[in-house]
Amino acid sequence: MTTEVRRLRNYINGEFRDAADGRTIDVVSPVTEEVYATSPLSGQADVDAAMEAAAAAFPAWRDTTPAERQKALLKIADAFEERAEDLVAAESENTGKPIGLTRSEEVPPMVDQIRFFAGAARLLEGRSAGEYMEGLTSIVRREPVGVCAQVAPWNYPMMMAVWKFAPALAAGNTVVLKPSDTTPASTVLMAEIMGQFLPKGVFNVLCGDRDTGRAMVEHPTPAMASITGSVRAGIQVAESAAKDVKRVHLELGGKAPVVVFEDADIARTVSGVSEAGFFNAGQDCTAATRVLVHESIHDEFVTALAKAAADTKTGQPDDEDVAYGPLNNANQLKQVSGFIERLPAHAKVEAGGHRVGDRGYFYAPTVVSGLKQDDEIIQNEVFGPVITVQSFTDEQQAVEYANGVEYALASSVWTQNHSRAMRMSKSLDFGCVWINTHIPLVAEMPHGGFKKSGYGKDLSAYGFEDYTRIKHVMTSIED
Repeated sequence: MTTEVRRLRNYINGEFRDAADGRTIDVVSPVTEEVYATSPLSGQADVDAAMEAAAAAFPAWRDTTPAERQKALLKIADAFEERAEDLVAAESENTGKPIGLTRSEEVPPMVDQIRFFAGAARLLEGRSAGEYMEGLTSIVRREPVGVCAQVAPWNYPMMMAVWKFAPALAAGNTVVLKPSDTTPASTVLMAEIMGQFLPKGVFNVLCGDRDTGRAMVEHPTPAMASITGSVRAGIQVAESAAKDVKRVHLELGGKAPVVVFEDADIARTVSGVSEAGFFNAGQDCTAATRVLVHESIHDEFVTALAKAAADTKTGQPDDEDVAYGPLNNANQLKQVSGFIERLPAHAKVEAGGHRVGDRGYFYAPTVVSGLKQDDEIIQNEVFGPVITVQSFTDEQQAVEYANGVEYALASSVWTQNHSRAMRMSKSLDFGCVWINTHIPLVAEMPHGGFKKSGYGKDLSAYGFEDYTRIKHVMTSIED
């Protein structure tokens, strides 16, 4: 039976359009490896059109009241909730994610996050007005920055789109958003839904490849460029944006350490680590991929973790028993496989370490032990269902190993000792430290890293403020 290939289109100025020159990209299912859609390969003319639309819409959207922007975002949240099954279907087709988990673990947080930023639109905080020089009153204005060029990744196409457009729109900016070339379907559907509630040009979607994203960042119109992606891509965006001093927001890679002390509850920790390491096939910048275990419980922990991996199932999106689906694309399967193939002789694969099946980009839950701090798989982001295990002797060495990578996004500590947990939370050089848990996120708390994991915050009031600028206004009060 031949699968019908759908045609996806850009969303510019309230209209769906093909690329100006008619070029397209094949969109491949990671489950079947078959083409299920085509999307526009947007070029300079398309970027110009989207930026022109966003720039033209900006003054009116900027001047709407926070209450009006809130109302629009709340309607979008309600509509996403009502169209949840359609969004889940598109996202599962995009990514191969399990339908049930996508429905329960992604749609509710997305809707909640949009509602959070809808409320944040009406609660901008600033220092009080006052007279700091005789006869003069100073006030501080918080204003939107302007047009925002945003690039979302393929690991969470829907949710990362929300993290980008919700604070930007709530603050009064207009948006040109590009989904990954491998996962455009759910973003195009989101544009269709959002178009009912936003003025033309306020929200635009451009499909395309890296060159499309590069043209968006290099375009003179945007005041801000925001990307979630690889370190390499982030560096390129920062370099490009520097040429005309654009504001930049970067959420890049991660290599989260999971520090397990000898007093940790092993069963609880293994359960938490395996869930947070294998969820979404480990394609998560905060995934629990790098476990550091005290030497006294190392062997017991590895045995338990290997069993948990063996009990974890990957498979088809409609299988309710699977914990995760395929890797996103052929290049990602090659990358993950390459890390395992290049393991040093002293490493030991305790579980998995191989592709599953001969169709689709499925990879087995994998645990690797016997590793050293300078090994490639310790230092570099795998972005797959692979958990590494190292041992440490004391707290000082645990901190040294944990911090001894170029990434600094997320981490966790597992211990019953409160004082130790507090010391570790201070010493770990990561944007987030979880204690006796790993991976939960809430809209009210910031998400973002240090070092090569980027800068700027998603979620929270801090993420909202990133999409605003500060203006000082001083006026004479003398007669």
